[in-house]
Amino acid sequence: MVLNWSSGKDAALAFYYLQQSDSFCVSGLLTSISEKYKRVSMHGVSERILERQARHIGIPLKKIYLPEEADMVTYNKIMSEAVNDIKQKGITSMAFGDIFLEDLRKYREDQLAAAGMKALFPLWKKSTADLVREIEDSGIKAMIVCVDEAALGKEFLGKYVGRSLLQSLPETVDPCGENGEFHTLVIDAPYFNSPLSLAKGAIVYKTYNLNEQSRKGFYFLDLKED
Repeated sequence: MVLNWSSGKDAALAFYYLQQSDSFCVSGLLTSISEKYKRVSMHGVSERILERQARHIGIPLKKIYLPEEADMVTYNKIMSEAVNDIKQKGITSMAFGDIFLEDLRKYREDQLAAAGMKALFPLWKKSTADLVREIEDSGIKAMIVCVDEAALGKEFLGKYVGRSLLQSLPETVDPCGENGEFHTLVIDAPYFNSPLSLAKGAIVYKTYNLNEQSRKGFYFLDLKED
């Protein structure tokens, strides 16, 4: 099995769940990266830090490079090639950290089914507030590294996911940021051989085009290797 590894908390908790089962064995990680910026899509985590995560976990990492603002035709072509390459290695399933977005789940299932593979969702339909508590209790340390400015202020950058975050989030924000309100970087987990040692850098603001009339802004916390 390959795990869709976002570098953040949901993927990390999904991995933790899979490890608790005798039915699954995660043999690889799969991450999409901006071809232009060499950073994890939407999380803004540098490729070098992503690679360090994989080394601390001790599992091979496969990277998919996506063009800036790729259209769906281009995206689907790149993803299909990656999935087919994975299948050629004898892997028949892929796991995701999605929680309740039905359209995203269907898209993933359809894409994998076309390649003769199965999609698994270990966190599906679980309470996102309960998942935040599980993240803390499991020993996963996940830092907020990206916020949607329409949902959260940049003061949330650098905060860790756990009970204290639950108390400070606005009611309009999902506890796991499942609607894209925030994204995280996992600094440590029970299956890391040691925590990542990183230093906080600058806060960066970036906008993305939703369509010709609308743009969306995000704040990113840049992290440096310590």
